[in-house]
Amino acid sequence: MSPDIKTTLREFKERLEPQIEAFFAEVRKGMEESDPFMIEAVGAMEDIVMAGGKRLRATLMYHAYLANGGTDKEAILRATVSVELIHAFLLVHDDIIDRDGLRHGVPTLHARYTDRARQLFPDKDAPHFGNSIAIILGDMLHAFGNDVIFRAHFPQDRIFAALTCLQRIVASTVTGQARDIYIEYQGKATEAEILSMYENKTARYSIEGPLHLGTLLAGDNHELMTLFTEYALPLGIAYQIQDDIIGIFGDEKSIGKPVGSDIEEGKYTLLVSKAIELATKEQAAQIQEILHKGRELTAHDIEKFKELLIETGALESVRTIARQATEESLAVLPKLEEMIVPEAFDFLRG
Repeated sequence: MSPDIKTTLREFKERLEPQIEAFFAEVRKGMEESDPFMIEAVGAMEDIVMAGGKRLRATLMYHAYLANGGTDKEAILRATVSVELIHAFLLVHDDIIDRDGLRHGVPTLHARYTDRARQLFPDKDAPHFGNSIAIILGDMLHAFGNDVIFRAHFPQDRIFAALTCLQRIVASTVTGQARDIYIEYQGKATEAEILSMYENKTARYSIEGPLHLGTLLAGDNHELMTLFTEYALPLGIAYQIQDDIIGIFGDEKSIGKPVGSDIEEGKYTLLVSKAIELATKEQAAQIQEILHKGRELTAHDIEKFKELLIETGALESVRTIARQATEESLAVLPKLEEMIVPEAFDFLRG
């Protein structure tokens, strides 16, 4: 029987986070003669990285390494810090795009430095300062993520392959993010367009990418990477659909940011697309009206939006799509079981 997945994730997180702290301690030590502002900024970046999260990407990368016969558990543990730093880099920029003030319950970098600018430079454009600093610090996190792989204790050819893979992951995520912004501004999209965006923005970055990175650091294995892709892409789409649902039907404590922020931003998710597709004319008009309220969105509007998602059948429809995608992912497991060690298999099944 598979161990409880939440226990596995929690135990891995307890092993990983001291490695993240050690990385930032090393960065600060190397900046002793640097600009005091940047030394403080490294602390701000560490606050964001350490604020929360399940460390799912790092755990996937670790278990993929074991799956491909890797045996140096300490080296791969240190190397998984890279995907957490890359994750933070992408989230810092994503928070600017989404205008989110909180991430895992702590102020986002652009919000933090906007507040700082209001204190230090009251006659200047504080939001521009905050966004500018956050973009730069996000770029630095990207460099840090690459550096961890570059200095990992693995053969040079494996490091090169992993770094190449990491750049593809970022490029794919940017493609998905750009399409997400375009869809939001366009205000419409087909189910196929949204699922394609989910594949690039979430599935390749959150599931497939970490699995490929771990595999490559253990050695080239094309057959295993192909199976990991078959496992990862539908699972990543299901993961994103669930994230959309939680963003509206969850609570601020569990999601780490205000409930309904996706509605305020006018995000055109699969949930919204399905609701409009299944709605009456009156319901569709109400959905569009609420999506366009922006900062004027009220708690009553959020509750009405939830009602509409349920009444139209959109919520159950996307849950069905997520279940089907998960079943597609699970169908790959028998092939993987024949190839990989039990510890890795149990984690993937969990």
